[in-house]
Amino acid sequence: METTPATAAPQPPTPSSAAPAPSTPTTPAPPAADTRRRILVVDDEASFARMVKMNLEKSGGFHVRVENAAVAALPAAREFKPDLILLDVIMPNMDGGDVARQIKRDRNLKNTPIIFLTASVSKREAGEGGLNSGGELFLAKPVSVEALIACINEHLPKADAAQPVAP
Repeated sequence: METTPATAAPQPPTPSSAAPAPSTPTTPAPPAADTRRRILVVDDEASFARMVKMNLEKSGGFHVRVENAAVAALPAAREFKPDLILLDVIMPNMDGGDVARQIKRDRNLKNTPIIFLTASVSKREAGEGGLNSGGELFLAKPVSVEALIACINEHLPKADAAQPVAP
């Protein structure tokens, strides 16, 4: 008597039923160049400096670094290479004028625009666009985000094709 198996033995998968070949790994695209303008804020009032940083970065057009000690301003500027510096006038140990002189003596930073932020000039004295005194621009604290961004855009170097940031 001839017997036949009750169940057929499993067959190995054919090439058409095999799992798909792993895809070639893709190399992630390099990150887009950061087109945000670099702003260094030097102000001993930490809460004010944080607020400026938050509002400027929220606008999308700025990368901001904050230094709260005037003596740290020059090393920070050398490392960060800002496009513009917002500088408090009245600070302990060294005032904004001393910091500005140090920055202007540095051959790599001497052309970096500086906007002074100060509570010692009233908004009426400074006007909407700031007060120019001795070739330096002073903005009265507190300053609106819109006025600050407009002033920054006006004083950023125009050498590159960067677009102004909308307030």
